[in-house]
Order: sequence, then C-alpha cells, then structure tokens
Amino acid sequence: MRRSRLLAVGAVFAATVPAAAAVAPAPAVDSSANSGTYAQGTEIAAPRSGALALHAGPRAGRIIARVGERTAFGSPTRLAVVEDLAGWVGVVSDELGNGVQGYVRAAEVRLARKSYVLEADLSRRVLLVHRWGLVVRRVPIAIGAAASPTPIGRFSVTDELSDFYPSVYGCCVLALSAHQTRLPSGWTGGDRVAIHGGGGIGSAVSNGCLHASEADLRYLMATVPLGTLVVIHP
Repeated sequence: MRRSRLLAVGAVFAATVPAAAAVAPAPAVDSSANSGTYAQGTEIAAPRSGALALHAGPRAGRIIARVGERTAFGSPTRLAVVEDLAGWVGVVSDELGNGVQGYVRAAEVRLARKSYVLEADLSRRVLLVHRWGLVVRRVPIAIGAAASPTPIGRFSVTDELSDFYPSVYGCCVLALSAHQTRLPSGWTGGDRVAIHGGGGIGSAVSNGCLHASEADLRYLMATVPLGTLVVIHP
C-alpha cells in the first residue's frame, strides 16, 4: 500500500472519537510474562536487499506476506524480532494481522540489538520507555474508547513521521504495526494504530491510537529506533 493511496482515503490513523456504547474487553495479557523482554531490549531485523518473504513458520514453504526495503510511508523497513531459531527469526510486521508473526531467513536480514522497548499499560494509561529494562521515562497517554479499544499484543514502531497532518496528529507520529479491528461504523480512514498528538490524555477517547503530549512525542522521536518492540497490555 503506497503513501498516496493512504492519503487519498483521509485520516490514516485513529483520531479522537465521542463516547460510545461499551463492547466486551479484549482478552487479558499477563504482563509479567514480558518482564524479561524489557531487559533484553529489541533485536531488530533489516532486509539485506529487495523484497523480504515472511513465511508462516520456520522452514515453511508458504509465504504469507512480503515486505520491501521501505514501508508504505517511505521509512526504511525495520522489523522487531520476537523469536530466534536456528537459521530463522520470527518477526512482527504491519503486513500481518495482530498477533501473527512471520518467519524470515536470518541470512536475508541484518540483525542488531537496540536498548529500548516500549510498554503501553492501558489500565494505568501510561507508556513506559524501557532502556535495558530500566524505565527511563513515563509518558501519560490517552487510549482507545470502549467501542474502539487499543489492540493488545506485541507490535513494533514502523515509521516516525514529522509534520504529518499536524492539525490532526500534532507534531509527530510513531506508526505501529498494529491494526484496529473494531473501527467505528462509517469510518473511512485507515486502520493503522499509532502514537501521536491529541487530547484526552488520561482518558479512553480514541479510535485505538495512543495520544501523548508534544514534549513526550519529540522525546520518543529522538530516542526510539525504528523497529523497537512495543508491548501493549491491559
């Protein structure tokens, strides 16, 4: 999906919405299972050249998606690694559904370990920035409204965009690999979830995106590498 196509449909990421009827909450995730993840930072995979095939499993012949050297927004493709196997790595990508990981041949990517992991705690409405497991910044956030909750799971930062429709998204957008599967009826924008500017910080008001202050967004843009793992839990 090219950037021009995304722009043609209007708003690309979720924006603030009025209160709506509640829906059943997403199933819980045990955040304690992720405690070791934060201390390890994020292993990030970059395609060595051309299109990169994402397979359904290690050594599996079935290809479930392909990614290029650039994202739909023009950023260098960087994939968070969530599993290491002999000759293969499991990754998350915006080309896959929420909760789905693809597998790529380790020889077809450059691997590097970076120090940061982001943790979005929806119940506390805070985004924690972990550096080798140490929380170095706490970012108050707005989260998805009851009818359009923020997806939970493991995702990654795919793009960092400045002055991208600033009247809607503020100074900065950190696009995530997550997709909103519960968009409001009649919504004509995209389904991608992001961290961006907006009101209602401390409240559940968005279509699924996370809103943060300009100061916090500028910090994240300057600090967090593309491909950084983002763990979102209730």
